[in-house]
Amino acid sequence: MERAEAYGFSGAVSGAFLLSCLLFAAVSRRQRGPYMDEVFHVPQAQAYCQGRFLQWDPMITTLPGLYLLSVGVVKPAAWLLGWTGSVVCSVGMLRFINLLFSAGNFYLLYLLLLKIHQKNKAVSGFQRILSSLTLATFPTLYFFTFLYYTDPGSVFFTLFAYLMCLYGNHKTSALLGFCGFMFRQTNIVWTVFCAGNVVAEKLNEAWKTELQKKKDEKISSKKGSFSDLTRILQFLVKYLISPKNLVKLTALTWPYIVLVTVFFVFVFINGGIVVGDRSSHEACLHFPQLFYFLSFTVFFSFPHLLTPTKIRKFLLSLRKHPVQYSIITVISLFLIWKFTYVHKYLLADNRHYTFYVWRKVFQRHELVKYVLVPFYVFAGWTFADTLKSKSIFWILMYFVCLLAVTVPQKLLEFRYFILPFLIYRLNIPFPSIYRQLLELGFYTVVNAVTFNLFLNRTFQWENSDEIQRFMW
Repeated sequence: MERAEAYGFSGAVSGAFLLSCLLFAAVSRRQRGPYMDEVFHVPQAQAYCQGRFLQWDPMITTLPGLYLLSVGVVKPAAWLLGWTGSVVCSVGMLRFINLLFSAGNFYLLYLLLLKIHQKNKAVSGFQRILSSLTLATFPTLYFFTFLYYTDPGSVFFTLFAYLMCLYGNHKTSALLGFCGFMFRQTNIVWTVFCAGNVVAEKLNEAWKTELQKKKDEKISSKKGSFSDLTRILQFLVKYLISPKNLVKLTALTWPYIVLVTVFFVFVFINGGIVVGDRSSHEACLHFPQLFYFLSFTVFFSFPHLLTPTKIRKFLLSLRKHPVQYSIITVISLFLIWKFTYVHKYLLADNRHYTFYVWRKVFQRHELVKYVLVPFYVFAGWTFADTLKSKSIFWILMYFVCLLAVTVPQKLLEFRYFILPFLIYRLNIPFPSIYRQLLELGFYTVVNAVTFNLFLNRTFQWENSDEIQRFMW
């Protein structure tokens, strides 16, 4: 890192942290007590602070990583600073843990951008800092920096594991992946993603060697026609059924294999992936979740995905391949028809944005969900088009992980989209500075509106004296 870039990054991190501290103080003044899921998380952490490690709230569905780490940070800090009484493990103190995670995420995002795009010498230090700042203030993640939720810590350990994987420190990556798993069980998918990075790299090397042997055949390792894709899939099957190749890949990815084995042992002993209350977290094949994620991504990355050039390219592709797009459309309609689920929380809890998205859009008419299919097809095309710089094996691996982390979820919850979105956004080519500034400006507006609603537009339910607030 050059000196000017180092000073610029330090200034950006310091400025963002100072602004977050001011916003943290405002949130803490307005909402002093636990809110929403904090009602479960805060008492559980406080029980751990008091040494009651066998106490467990059955309504909590995640493993105790957040509470264990909180005790590991707060207790030594209280001892060093001489804090006693109610201030130790208070709501504000516990929430502050996530503010530290937020600063850590900023740094990790910068390091990941530096590593992933290290070969692109055209990218300036200013662009890297700007993208890091933008992603660090990604609205759905940034909001939960100020509440005692698992999201900032879950993102921190997953991004850290991904960074170590890219540097080839696979034992450390698997250990950090375990920490991420302790925050949220579905993070095991991103452990598989890290292992998949290693496998995709070896596959790409072998594929290039295969191409060298067949110089007379015009096959692309990045993107190609349907026949090219068929040849790639044939190569993939041939490579993976070779015992020699399997032994080589196992030797490279064994730390991740151990962690995935631990996960399956946990699922077997626990009787499922969810701990505590399982009645509201049942897995199902909710394929439209993929369409919701693509729409979510286009919304938050519109400066890169929703451009006149992209639309023209899509229409040209549509004219060239009408049969393929017709098949995709029919399949999408079928998946929406047979696999759309509506969780009871989505219909009942008017504090979440998803409640209003569902009511204002999908509940207007029963045909709305089908009318949106052309937009989903475009969203899928533009999403894939921005990843064309990655190898076909990386893209296949990412999409498998994306399906695994979204489709089984019955509840439409924007928080479930944070990690797949960030990993996608980290891996697309650097946009122009103008588009980056537009993206940052958009995130700033969304954050400002969100916090204004949360802090100032309170309401009450009938038969309840508690103050309710709007949130993601």
